[in-house]
Amino acid sequence: MSMAGKLMHAVQYGGYGRGAAGLKHVEVQVPSPSKGEVLIKFEAISLNQIDWKIQGGMVRPFLPRKFPFIPATDVSGEAGGGLAEYGVASEKLTVHRPPEVSAAECAGLPIAGLTAHMALTQSFGMKLDKSGPHKNILITAASGGVGQYAVQLAKLGNAHVTATCGARNVGFVKSLGADEVIDYRTPEGAALKSPSGKKYDAVVHCAPALPWSVFKQNLSTNGIVIDITPGPWAMWTSVMTKLTCSKKRMVPLLVEVKDENLRYLVELVRDGKLKTVIDSKFPLAKAEEAWAKSIEGHATGKIIVKP
Repeated sequence: MSMAGKLMHAVQYGGYGRGAAGLKHVEVQVPSPSKGEVLIKFEAISLNQIDWKIQGGMVRPFLPRKFPFIPATDVSGEAGGGLAEYGVASEKLTVHRPPEVSAAECAGLPIAGLTAHMALTQSFGMKLDKSGPHKNILITAASGGVGQYAVQLAKLGNAHVTATCGARNVGFVKSLGADEVIDYRTPEGAALKSPSGKKYDAVVHCAPALPWSVFKQNLSTNGIVIDITPGPWAMWTSVMTKLTCSKKRMVPLLVEVKDENLRYLVELVRDGKLKTVIDSKFPLAKAEEAWAKSIEGHATGKIIVKP
């Protein structure tokens, strides 16, 4: 059925900044897919930190390409983003959702799930079938959107996982499979010290920037820090560790979406080997509340918006 000329409910912003207050509910035309694209009727949209960081101007002038802009990066295309009833996406970057997996469970995978997967398998080179050598891994902000996936995926590999989170989420992160969990507000947590004294072969850093010295003292000889939201500090540290030929390195992560990786994650969810933990659900009419909650940074799992 053609949707040409029909209107849909969407949420957009007209400039940088203002957070949730900058969002506006509008009626816009349903986007038309170009060659190689498909029109998608959204059932669930997940919010990610990068969404409101784009609004704040973090990747200016590259995104948004123009205003007004419909945010949420799990779907891209003519509509801009996913805070709408419909959107278009490249057919090559879409995968089938099996009936055993809910729309909300799948909504967190395209950004958060793929980020965790890429950090572990590509940046660090971990095999997720326990066939590789044993490694010690630290995951910061482990109760968040990316952190929850990173803990579970790391445990599919041959890894001892140490994780940081707030005190109220220690039990939750342990339930995901973490071997050691430390409260980031304690002196030990702030220093990223493993309770068992282990040195980390890799750190998947999902929290705000920390001084390189904090990481360096906790890394193994060839340990690396993978920063999932690299800012100027991470880029500078990455350059300096290369220039000084340091065996301990900072590796900024730039996510590349591949359909085969997304399909792999969906299959893990279907088979019960990976789960999407949902913090809260909001209707599209209350997208501002979901946006504000994401900015607060204390969600346990994914924040879902349902059109």
